[in-house]
Amino acid sequence: MTDVQPRTDAEIQQDRPGTASSRRVVLMGAGAVGATAVLSACGTGTSGTNPNGTDFGDNPVPAGSADAGDSGDAGGNTGGGSGNVLVATSKVAVGSGVILDEVVVTQPTEGNYKAFSNVCTHQGCKVSVIKDGSIICKCHNSLFSIEDGAPTSGPAGQPLAAVAIDVDGDNVVTAA
Repeated sequence: MTDVQPRTDAEIQQDRPGTASSRRVVLMGAGAVGATAVLSACGTGTSGTNPNGTDFGDNPVPAGSADAGDSGDAGGNTGGGSGNVLVATSKVAVGSGVILDEVVVTQPTEGNYKAFSNVCTHQGCKVSVIKDGSIICKCHNSLFSIEDGAPTSGPAGQPLAAVAIDVDGDNVVTAA
């Protein structure tokens, strides 16, 4: 005797709503779970502790920092600042700068010192090179001006946050 199925799977499923209809549904569900896992691994976190993506714009300016509109210019000021020493002025070459743990200190022209956050405004990577008058973030090749921190090339659209500094004797210090 042969086993004959007089109705299609679709007709049988209509009689039993709410049950899995076929192997196809199970495979599609498994594929969706796999795709979700892969895409979530590629995403950026928004934990609030990582200055990445939209979190960066939501974080307040760090203490001791000026907002992006402030020049952060020390302008040769030797006015007895009482801030923390960042770097000796002799270590900051004219037309270049130095990258420190939290800031970038530059000297665009003789005796004119500037400081900026070293966190790229594109996706929160730390800038890593100063070359040819540009502060460079190697993560996605954003370039920023050593004069004002403004983006000059790459995906970054916002300037590096200016940091208020002073020159105290032979040192660049945080502004008091």
